[in-house]
Amino acid sequence: MNASDADLARVVIKRRRALPFFSGHPWVFAGAIQRVEGEPAAGAEVNVSTHEGEFIARGLFNPQSNIRVRLYTWDANQRLDEDFWSGRIKAAIDLRNSLFQGGLEQRGCRMIFSEADGLSGLVVDRYGDHLLLQWTSRALAEREPLFVKMLQEQLQPAGIWRRTEKGMAEAEGLSLTDGLVAGAEPPLPLFVEEHGLQYGVDVVAGQKTGFYFDQRDNRLAAARYLSGRVLDLFCYSGGFGLNALRHGSATQVLGVDSSQPALDFARRNAELNSLADRMRFEQSAAFAKLEQLHEAGEQFDGVILDPPKMARSRGGLERALRGYLSLNRLAVQVLKPGGILVTCSCSGLVSREDFEQVLARVAAETGRKIQILESRGQAADHPVSVQCLENAYLKCLICRVTA
Repeated sequence: MNASDADLARVVIKRRRALPFFSGHPWVFAGAIQRVEGEPAAGAEVNVSTHEGEFIARGLFNPQSNIRVRLYTWDANQRLDEDFWSGRIKAAIDLRNSLFQGGLEQRGCRMIFSEADGLSGLVVDRYGDHLLLQWTSRALAEREPLFVKMLQEQLQPAGIWRRTEKGMAEAEGLSLTDGLVAGAEPPLPLFVEEHGLQYGVDVVAGQKTGFYFDQRDNRLAAARYLSGRVLDLFCYSGGFGLNALRHGSATQVLGVDSSQPALDFARRNAELNSLADRMRFEQSAAFAKLEQLHEAGEQFDGVILDPPKMARSRGGLERALRGYLSLNRLAVQVLKPGGILVTCSCSGLVSREDFEQVLARVAAETGRKIQILESRGQAADHPVSVQCLENAYLKCLICRVTA
């Protein structure tokens, strides 16, 4: 290492715990650490080494997080300076430019996806001329002014708005609030286009950063299987249902969500795309609505389930699996024989195998046969790093349910 590294604190990994970090995994949990040499502050750059003193990687330290160090470079000669971060941002932007070839999707997509782009703790979404910035790492958020400057230089946005994620204050000691960090406030609504459909988006108060770009390809794929009468639960701004009507053979869609503001946007989006005559919306909790429909003997040709994250910690995993089981069992009970079930999980702690086993239990408990026609994940602007497979959070199973 360079002489200039003498000012960096050193995090020493326990014996037989270093292999994942040599292999490129970016999260050093507190339990893997033998000791910290020096007194690094939150956000400080640190070296990580084996218990024998061999350099592994360099990252940022957070004494309040269970992810004690996030790793960014495995080059002992590379400092985490402005040139380094700027290069990572440019690489992420270049990928999106190559994915979309300057198309409309480029104006509405995820520009930076945390670990998958080598920027653990940073998410940036683009909506037209505005950027939505979200931090999940206090250590990286300490550099917000620098990142804002680099994003302005490379993307020239009209404005950058910060969104915060639930639980980050507790997990990271991150005490930021939603708000404008540069330029002009985003208009309400902002508009994005996807598969020939227009969507009005509330990026200030809407869920996540306003729209679910990760389901872009799944909405279109599911539409090809959907026909007749479709029930869209957790419909949010109407994406799955609108695609089922425009690109599938659906004739009627009932959209259900517990959020009235989301339903207001969904209704306006249906009107915007001249599909309001075939869409109906209802405010209700999904479980309660499914139970009501089942008791009334209602049957649908297709059911879409796209619930919010059910497991936010390993301690909540079993409860989440029970929730998915109950939800999918109820959905199957209102499906006609031969109907299509589109069921999703965005809980990263729930593996694809776990989710498939949930459906196996549903089949056993209902006596219905379930065939998985497609097993899908997130869109390409949400890539998965093979060094951090936790990025592969989204599961979308398109199934046929027979008698």
